[in-house]
Amino acid sequence: MSFEPSVQGFGGEQMTGPAERRPSQQGASLPATLRLQILATEHWSLLATRSMTWNESFSRSSMFLATLSGSIVALALVAQATSFGPEFLVAALVILPVILFICLATFVRLVAVNGEDVLWVQGMNRLRHAYLELAPDIEQYLVSGWHDDEAGVLRTFGASPTGHPIHHHVFVTTPAVVGTVDAVLGASVAGIVGHHLGLGLNLSLGLAAATFLIVAGALAAYQLRSFAIRGRIDAVRFPTPPSSGSVDAPAGHTHDRGASA
Repeated sequence: MSFEPSVQGFGGEQMTGPAERRPSQQGASLPATLRLQILATEHWSLLATRSMTWNESFSRSSMFLATLSGSIVALALVAQATSFGPEFLVAALVILPVILFICLATFVRLVAVNGEDVLWVQGMNRLRHAYLELAPDIEQYLVSGWHDDEAGVLRTFGASPTGHPIHHHVFVTTPAVVGTVDAVLGASVAGIVGHHLGLGLNLSLGLAAATFLIVAGALAAYQLRSFAIRGRIDAVRFPTPPSSGSVDAPAGHTHDRGASA
């Protein structure tokens, strides 16, 4: 015995229907042109989102470089006016930590943008998979991936099956460049503090070198961990078939498209 809700129709007639209609059943009844229009709208939305995130990334990088350049010029003027006296040390200890904070915030945001970009690319791969369901004959014209697993995402990023491992590529990305500047700034602050405390030239240089290695190592570890693509993609719905695994890029290799811009 089944229970179906009674619906009041026109003219007082009673109509019965299924208790619940699943979204997938509703979507299957839509015309192909309407489904294509919905998919294309979502595709353009993801493209716009990627564009906004990368514009933010470039803006943050430009702001960081402008602030860094201005602070260096200001410190140079203070050094010329005070002949590197105590006033210069005070100015440096006030300005450089603020610049270091801006650098660290920029680095963290750039790494986060890379992770967000993987999610948007995965969504566009799913949409291409839907396009192929509607028109299977267009597969030969697609360059980007249409599977939403790691191999499909890497193919969209342009990763080559014979490309270099991620650990090599990570040192030429924009977050790596910003992270290196962060480490230099941290070393500068440590060296100035050491000199101000009267540690002497050799100990101050040693403290600066140790600070550089610690900060650079910590930021590199953070970036490499964030580049673990398996931890950033959403649940896989359309995995790459084993027979086409040689077409997509292999696991363990990646190419950070935006970060190398």
